[in-house]
Amino acid sequence: MKRSFDPAVLEMMDREQPVSAELERDLERIRQLNRWFGSYRLALGFIRNWIKPGDKLRVVDLATGSGDIPRLIVDYARKIRARVEIDALDRQPATLEIAQRLSADYPEISYREADILEWNSVQAYDIALCTLALHHFSNEDAVRLLRRCCQVSKRFVLVSDLRRSFSLIAGVYVLTTLIFREAMTRYDARLSAIRAFSFSEMRDLALRAGWENFGHKKFPFARQAIWLEAA
Repeated sequence: MKRSFDPAVLEMMDREQPVSAELERDLERIRQLNRWFGSYRLALGFIRNWIKPGDKLRVVDLATGSGDIPRLIVDYARKIRARVEIDALDRQPATLEIAQRLSADYPEISYREADILEWNSVQAYDIALCTLALHHFSNEDAVRLLRRCCQVSKRFVLVSDLRRSFSLIAGVYVLTTLIFREAMTRYDARLSAIRAFSFSEMRDLALRAGWENFGHKKFPFARQAIWLEAA
């Protein structure tokens, strides 16, 4: 089963659009999926190892969406009395507007409108994250994104995404037929499933991007992650 990707076909959430009830509902659905199907658990597993009590760290979250991963990190940092400053980037103004509204009680997070393939950071970060975004890119741009992650953080990098398989595609079709039936969520979820990288493809992307001594693991519910940790 080959990856299906046509750069001319955009997910609905990636199209230029104003803030709408449909977009807000779609982003809410993504947060539910992240919570129920392991993305929060996956991210926290790494964050607990990388952020310790008393730390003061700078974090960048690439393609942040509605900012649920940054808020998750801040909640954990507050709990252990660590200090984090997070720059959360996305190229969709409407999505960022929703994220900012949801993050009113999170002054640790700064939202920035940026194309993450073109954005250049003035300062380095301690942690670079990219969650469930890699499948939005062509193979070539995915390699560029992985290189960018290494450029902005010399300590810790975590890139997690879907893992393409027949079971993922079938599961997404069932979920979007029975539960997540909104038009935007259904369309985007089904497109994401066929655009996701397989386990071997994601490893090959990291190698093409020049990653060395990286971790790569499968996680439940068709998730996978690659990561780098400074010695």
